[in-house]
Amino acid sequence: MTKNLLAINQFIRQSLGEWKSIRSTHSLAFQEVEVSTSKILIENIDIKNKKVIDLLEKYYYRYTTSLIGISISWEVISDWEQDQKFEHDQTIMLFLPKSKNSGIVLRNKGYTESVISSSEYLIDENESLHIKTTYNTTLSEERICFLSTHVRSRYSVTRNKDNNVVMQTSHTSEIRNLSTLKD
Repeated sequence: MTKNLLAINQFIRQSLGEWKSIRSTHSLAFQEVEVSTSKILIENIDIKNKKVIDLLEKYYYRYTTSLIGISISWEVISDWEQDQKFEHDQTIMLFLPKSKNSGIVLRNKGYTESVISSSEYLIDENESLHIKTTYNTTLSEERICFLSTHVRSRYSVTRNKDNNVVMQTSHTSEIRNLSTLKD
């Protein structure tokens, strides 16, 4: 018997909202660990938004009714430097399903390199979202899974594109801010 796989729109619907993130990043090249906390906001974005249309045009894609768009914004405090630094940013992610549980992700700003990027995604039989991206100099693999309705876990590995050496790993725990939920 085959398990009915989760669709990307279901995964995204479960991910919408405000999250508190606690992240540990391990830089293997520098043998250092960075700990950061973030506030992350994941929202639907109108697929007729100018930023969405512009991103589609950069990849020569056209609007389709199966297109799913989200905006992810974050504010982060990191201990990477001696003085803790505060940063904020935003990215748009467009999911173009090829099947119920796989497809392409377009981003106006990448996860590993801050450039426009295209990725492949897959939701596996354990309902984890896998995103693989090839950047200019690195390869990135991310896995996001729900541990419960309001707790997500995110793992990532960054490799050097030329020799496949692991450069960085990270683990993130994300807890939904329940006070922001609407009745």
